[in-house]
This record gives sequence, structure tokens and C-alpha cells, in this order.
Amino acid sequence: MMEQEVPMTRSKALDIPIQGMTCASCVGRVEKAIRAVPGVERVAVNLATERAHVDLGEKVESGAVLEAIRATGYDPVESRVELAVLGMTCASCVGRVEGALARVPGVVSVAVNLATERANVAFVGGPEAVIRLVQAVEETGYEAEEVRSGSNLAEREQASRDAELEALRRSLILAAILSLPVFALEMGSHAIPAVHHWVGATIGDRASWLLQFALTTGVLAGPGLRFYRKGLPALLRGAPDMNSLVAIGTLAAYGYSVIATFAPGLLPAGTGYVYFEAAAVIVTLVLLGRYLEARAKGRTSEAIKRLVGLAPKVAHVVRDGAVVEVPADSVRAGDVVQVRPGERVPIDGEVIEGSSFVDESMITGEPVPVRKQAGAAVVGGTVNKTGAFTVRATRVGADTVLAQIVRMVEAAQGSKLPIQGLVDRVTMWFVPAVMAAALATFAVWLVLGPEPALTFGLVNAVAVLIIACPCAMGLATPTSIMVGTGRAAELGVLFRQGEALQALRDVAVVALDKTGTLTQGKPELTDFIAADGFAEIDVLGLVAAVEARSEHPIAAAIADAARLRGVALQQPEAFEAVPGYGVSARVGGRLVEVGADRFMEARGLSVAAFAEAAERLGHEGRTPLYAAIEGRLAAVIAVADAIKPSTPEAIRALKALGVEVAMVTGDNRRTAEAIAARLGIDTVVAEVLPDGKVEAIERLRAGGRKLAYVGDGINDAPALAAADVGLAIGTGTDIAIESAEVVLMSGDLRGVVNAIALSQATIRNIKQNLFWAFAYNILLVPVAAGALYPLSGILLSPMVAAGAMALSSVFVLGNALRLRGFAPPLRSDEAPAPVGTAVEALR
Repeated sequence: MMEQEVPMTRSKALDIPIQGMTCASCVGRVEKAIRAVPGVERVAVNLATERAHVDLGEKVESGAVLEAIRATGYDPVESRVELAVLGMTCASCVGRVEGALARVPGVVSVAVNLATERANVAFVGGPEAVIRLVQAVEETGYEAEEVRSGSNLAEREQASRDAELEALRRSLILAAILSLPVFALEMGSHAIPAVHHWVGATIGDRASWLLQFALTTGVLAGPGLRFYRKGLPALLRGAPDMNSLVAIGTLAAYGYSVIATFAPGLLPAGTGYVYFEAAAVIVTLVLLGRYLEARAKGRTSEAIKRLVGLAPKVAHVVRDGAVVEVPADSVRAGDVVQVRPGERVPIDGEVIEGSSFVDESMITGEPVPVRKQAGAAVVGGTVNKTGAFTVRATRVGADTVLAQIVRMVEAAQGSKLPIQGLVDRVTMWFVPAVMAAALATFAVWLVLGPEPALTFGLVNAVAVLIIACPCAMGLATPTSIMVGTGRAAELGVLFRQGEALQALRDVAVVALDKTGTLTQGKPELTDFIAADGFAEIDVLGLVAAVEARSEHPIAAAIADAARLRGVALQQPEAFEAVPGYGVSARVGGRLVEVGADRFMEARGLSVAAFAEAAERLGHEGRTPLYAAIEGRLAAVIAVADAIKPSTPEAIRALKALGVEVAMVTGDNRRTAEAIAARLGIDTVVAEVLPDGKVEAIERLRAGGRKLAYVGDGINDAPALAAADVGLAIGTGTDIAIESAEVVLMSGDLRGVVNAIALSQATIRNIKQNLFWAFAYNILLVPVAAGALYPLSGILLSPMVAAGAMALSSVFVLGNALRLRGFAPPLRSDEAPAPVGTAVEALR
């Protein structure tokens, strides 16, 4: 989101919450710093309330006041609010709402999104500041309401949009019914001689004009009234919008026709023509465009609707010993909830009784249901497959994982990308420029045009007003962002910040953490080779029995492997651990020793028999361990953090995109290089301490290259924050996820490839939309003005202009909606895609 310091131009008071003040001297320093800002008229700092009350003069920048406070070593507290803004129809509306909000004292940054109809505002001040923000929007002619978590605003907004769509449909039908006879009478008389003769022989030209007047008046006073109610007040405020262009254009054609019908003597000789059909058909076609646009805009948010739809509406809560059905949003933390077979889990919680298998594909992307029993965590929205169990609610409502996913997607959809900056600058002056162009067109035709010059001037000026379309400009970027981020969520890729959608496209280096990112993050027994004369299963049982006494992750991996193979573990005796070497114990009366080669050598045992196997394991990045039984070498063992099955494919795909792949790890260089060689990784940065990962990132992006970092652990958080784009494995830690711009819900590295490909597709789609929106206006406004007439005699009818204008927005929306069909380059054949898994879409 592009956020800029906003100049405040009105003399008003501002209350700034300040953290860190502890004494009277703090107050004095803060007051002195604020007073030194040019234009500040008065300042009073209160230690008890921890607030500074500032009277602002004109043209004081809020950023200057905040920086003055920070320079003294204290923190002004910035707040953020999201406002739902209703009534915006085009990019110029966005500019006016942003300008109105920016002028409110205390506002630091503003971003308004036409597609989502939301305004995100950063400000300093208390609740009264939000009231001023809402008032500022309403004074501009739009409706505003604060978006609060847990409110039914979303439902009311949807109901409002549905009502608006239905109203547009009714208006369109009525306008079409009234306009059709007008169009047939007037244009039929011009285009078809038989119709002209029929009109003259039956009702007559005078009666035809009167009928057209009556029908057109019905169109403008009924279905077309929406344009005048919004467009004319905006014009009077000096802030014309798209409605103003339609209002002026249709009223000009209608007014001219009324004069020609009822007072033709006021017009120059030879100019007494009527254009009722132009006014009526323009309103009808613009309504058609608005209706199609509203339907298409509704489809851009379908990913959010599907996500929200995953949340169950009811829950079965145990109250006073009985099970009662209650609305899911009324469940509170600590409540005990029963989950029956086939139901979705209504809340996040912990299983306290019963067991079942739960389909968690909406979160993890893994198609295999996971067994849940007492002590296991469950996530709201996941599906209980077989048994029944009871859950104690830990996170409910807005705190659930699903609710957080929805918020992430909504935040990304409301973002403003850097590429939007040009559009914002153009649309600020677009509508006034079109009105100036229409006036210039009228004047040029009136002075230089052929007779009837007045008629030519009017028709072409109306065409210029009608054909211009800031709607397409305003929708070009946000609709693509909405559809792109929604589709990403359906693929299990959550953009926490919309800017990452643009930044990912330019990434030249992808740096990957090893443990938990390239690998499973958990040691597993990968090799177990028994020596001649020993049975593998017997040796494994003895070794696992000894290792079960150790808390080392490698020991746990060996013990787990034995249990998975159904080996019963005996109780060891005389257990002894030698740090850095190995462990020993007696199992069933036999001495069992497990450790590194140096441990075996210290016991007088040669490991030469396994030299070839040890060398192979070393090349594969696995450290061999040895087991001896009763003084005889019995087996060589390797435990490693296994590579995720999807990792090799993901690495190949990244390289195919032309991206350099690097691995950043704390492992020893030999192990790291062995893994890199197996996977085809280009660059290895090994033996890096957690605080050295940021420095490693700076080296990797030398020369100004853009870098994305992928990690999952707490020690990855600084690197995720320092990278141009941070991608966190969704199965990792909360700290890592909060430090990243993108979250891969399934932990599958193929999500990185899909995120980059989707970023490229979305930015390409935005550029197509912007090209169309700008090229449309640059090419067709001069044509509407009559630029082709001297060369070819071609003039653009206002009705054709209205149709072209209506279709321009629909084209942009239709092009953005193509992203819904984005096919990820990599997709698991075994698992459904996350969202029809993070939705039936995080699937």
C-alpha cells in the first residue's frame, strides 16, 4: 500500500496518544519539540492521560508533528481504521474520498479501494477521530461506516449490494422499455425511408417528437434519476464524477431537444433537430454497463465468500449437562462443544474426549485425514470424518484460524499496489479534463464547423462527455488484486500484504531455510543396514530400546521407527550416555552400544566393514551411527531430516522460472552441500547462526537483485522481515508468519512457485487492464470530439459512445475475472488444491 504523509490544511485541534513519558521532564521535552514545528499554534501535554493536545495551523503536516515526538525518544501511537464507503462509482470518486480523509487532522495515510469499497486510514487520535473521518466522507457525498470485527456490517453490505443490483435490474428493464420506441421512431425515421413515411402518414413528425419527449422524460426522471441525484451535487461542489458526465451529457441532449420541440424559434435556422433518443439510450446503455459491472464485481469476492462459508453456523454446546444447539458465533472460550460425524468443527479447540479422523486439507493441503484424540488440537472449519469427539473451545469468533485467514485475504484485497500510483495521479484531474475537452469540442465546432454548427457542436460535445470512462481506470488494478489474491487463497497461498503480489514478480533470488522448509523438520530413520549374521528387526528392537531412554531427537527418531514397525521395546538396564560419543545399556542381558565412529573405536571396534555405506551416506548429507551388540559391530544407522517429497519438483520449477535458488542453513557445510547437490540448489550459505541470516540475505541480493526468503522458524523471523518478500511456511511458528508478507498454508514449497507464477499473471492482468483503460480514453475521446470528420466524415454518435463507455468497465472486470481460472504450474496429484482447502479453497 502506498502511504504518504498528508498535509493538513485546516486549523483544528488534535489529540495524540504518546507512549514512554514517565515524568514532568518528559512532558517538557515533548511540548518543546512539538512547539518547534512550524505552524503549531498551541500544545499541551498531559502526563496522566499520556496525550498531547495540539492546535494546528494551516498546512501543518501531521508527519512533522509525529517525527518531532519520535525525535525526543517517545512513541506517538498510530491507530488504523477501516471504513466501508458506499456510493463510489469511478476512480475520481476514490480521489475525492482520499482527499477528504487526508484533510482530517491527524491522518497519516489513506488508501481507498474502489473494488472493495473500503478505505484504510492510519491516524493519531482517539474515537473522536473516527467520527471526524466518517463525517469527512459524508460531507463529500458518500456514505461511510467503521468496519468492526464481529459486527454484521458484511451482511448489511452484501444486502445493500444485492438491493442495488436488483434496483439496477428494474431500472434497466424500465429504461429499455421506454427507450425502445424513442429509438425506433427517431433512428428508424433517419435510417429506413419506409419508417419515415409511415411516421409522417400516421402520427406525424410533431406527434412523434411529443411522444419521444414523454417517453424520454420518463427515462430521465425515473431510471436516470440516480445520475442526477449524485452527479449534479458533485458538480456544484466542484468535484465532478462519472455521474456528472452522464448527467451533463444527457441533460444537454434532452434540453436541446425540448427547445427544438416547444420553442424552435430560439434556435438558429436549420438547427431544429431533436436528440431525445440519444438521452434515453445513453441512460439505458450506462445502466446496462452498471448492471453488468455490479454483477462482475460481485464475482470478484467469491473466494472470500467461500472462505466465510466454511465456518459452521451452529455448534452443539454442553450446557448444564445437556447438549444444546446454539449459533456458532455465540460459543465462548472454555465452552465444551460436541462434534458429530460429518460436521465441520465450529471453533478452534482441544479434544478432551473421544477420537476421530479429521480432514484438515483446508489448512494443510494434505488429503489424508488426521487422527484426533484427547489432547489434540482441532481447527474450526475442518471436517470430522468418522467418529464423534468433544472439544474445549480455545479460540472462537474472530480469533479462529479461519477468521484470521479471511482477514489476511481481505487486507490483501484492499491493498494499493505501487503500480496504482500513476492511475491515482491521472484520475485526480480526469473528469475536469473531460469536461474541458467537451467545452472545447463545442466551441471548435461552433466556430469552425459546417452548418448546422450548433447541432454538430452539441452532438460531439455530448459524445465526449459520455465516452470518457474513469470507471475502467479505477477498477483496473483493484479488481485484479481481488481476484488474484482470492485465487491465491484457493491454492493455499495467503498474501498478508498486497504489495507482495507485485514484488514477487521481480524476484531474482529465492533463499530457502533448510529445516522445516526444504525438509520435514523432524529427524527420521532413513537407513538401517544390519551386518552379516544379524537380523535387522532384532537389532532395531535392541537399539531402539536403548535410544528410547534418551531425549535426543535422533534417539527419538530411531525409537519411533521401531514402534511404527510394530517392534516391542524391552526395558534397558544400566543405561549410560557419553556426551558427544553415544549411549550404551543392557537389553535382555545383552550389551548394546550405539554411537558415532569414534565411540566404536574407543570401544576397540572397527567400522571398516561399513566404509562404503558410510561414504555413501556422507555424500547424501547423512551422518552415520553404528550399533554394536556384545562387542560385535551389528549395524550402521542413518537418521536425517528427510527432504519433503515436493521439494525437488519445486526447486526444478523455480529454476525453470529463471530464479536463482539459495539455501541458508546453520548445518555444517558438508551436509548442506550434499543436500544442495541432490536438489540442484545453486548457492549454499552454510553454518549461519540465526543472527547471521540477515547478513546472508544482504550478500545474496548484491547488485540490487530482489530476493524472497522462505522459512518457518522463530530464527527465520528477522530474515523474513529483511527480505524483499518473506514467505512463511504456514505450519511454522506464529512469529515467522507475522514477519512474512506471504503465508504458504500447506508447508509445500510448490506454493512458492505458484505464488510467483500467480504474481506474474496478476501484474500482467493489471497491465492489460490499465492499457485498455488508458488506450480506450486516449483513442476514443478525440474520435468522439470529431477528429476523424475532416478526413473521413466519420462522427461518433452519443449512443455509440454510451455503449462503448459501458463496455469498457465490463471489459476490465471480465479480464480480471480470467484470473479465477489461473492454473498453478505445480499441483499435487495426490492432494486437492488448498482453499477448496484454505477454501474448499485452502484445500
